[in-house]
Parts: sequence; C-alpha cells; structure tokens
Amino acid sequence: EVRLVESGGGLVQAGGSLRLSCVYSGFTFDEYAIGWFRQAPGKEREGISCISASDGWTSYAESVKGRFTISRDNAKNTVYLQLNSLKPEDTAVYFCAGASHPELLSLNAVDFHSWGQGTQVTVSS
Repeated sequence: EVRLVESGGGLVQAGGSLRLSCVYSGFTFDEYAIGWFRQAPGKEREGISCISASDGWTSYAESVKGRFTISRDNAKNTVYLQLNSLKPEDTAVYFCAGASHPELLSLNAVDFHSWGQGTQVTVSS
C-alpha cells in the first residue's frame, strides 16, 4: 500500500522558516516522483514543487522560486520542503503527492495519484 505522511507545519511569523517532511512507504525512491502542493481556503490546489525520482531534477512554481527548496533523503524515504522567507500568502494546507513516473516533473495535481493528508502552515503578519 502506498502511503505518504506530511509533518512539520505550524504557525510562524512572516520572514520565518519551516521544514516540511513527507515520509513515504509502499514504493522505493527510484519509482516515484514526489510533488508538493498547497491549498488555501477558497482557492484551488496549487502545485509548488516537484522532484523526480530518476535524477533528482526539481521544479518550482514562480510564487515560491528562490524561497522554497525541495530535496529527498532516499535512505529515510523522506522528501523535504524547506520554506524560507515565508509570507502571509503562503498560508495553506500543504500536501505531498506521489506519481509512479520516475522522470516526472509536474506541478499539475492530475499527474499525481497518491496523496498525503496535509499539514497546515500559517504565516502571521
């Protein structure tokens, strides 16, 4: 069974940092690309970053480029999302998702079929 579990969310002041973790099971690191998405109240789910399985290539949405960094620790079956220089508009529930295409680099939710439950990130002004 494929499973993804996010953690690391919380309340932080604008300009602060958080590191989100996505621990996965049910597949090996070379089988799945992992994406991070977020959804704010009343808004559509937004793809913000993706890391491929095959070469570790990464992709970012323009809204987070230069502030967020995605990485993976294959030994720990974990993908991280480092959030720096946080802004109030970054407030959302953050989800990680898996896609059984090792070379995938996509920020489109329809390309991912396995999802975690989400972790709340709240940035105060």
